[in-house]
Amino acid sequence: MNDITIFYTDDDEDDLSIFADAVESLKKKIILQTYTGGDKLLNAIYNSSQMPNIIFLDLNMPGKNGFDVLTELRDNKNKIDIPVIIFSTSNEPGIIEKCRSLGANYFVTKPILMNDIIKIIDYTLGIDWKNFVTTPHNFIYKS
Repeated sequence: MNDITIFYTDDDEDDLSIFADAVESLKKKIILQTYTGGDKLLNAIYNSSQMPNIIFLDLNMPGKNGFDVLTELRDNKNKIDIPVIIFSTSNEPGIIEKCRSLGANYFVTKPILMNDIIKIIDYTLGIDWKNFVTTPHNFIYKS
């Protein structure tokens, strides 16, 4: 199994740390790169030789927020195929639909329990993103 590279962007340092602990507990070959803002994520994507296999993206960040980042990624023909998982505290239907219409691949409301975070990360890493077709029925993670 090849290494999986995850880019995770969130302006909350605690959320970044918890996510990193969850990834580490999976005992898989995962390279995790975390960023504290949308601009930093985009800079890494455009200027790094290491491309992510999957991006976890928070929505509410200062500067370029998750919507801005998602829009920019989907407008770039070279980056459009990178799966983007929205990982947000929101569960508001309007926000969820906006993410889907902007081209996110999946939407997860951040859980509170570490075990649930681990399950979500593991689950999303198991999805065949090349063949996954987003619909209103399979867009939202349901435990």
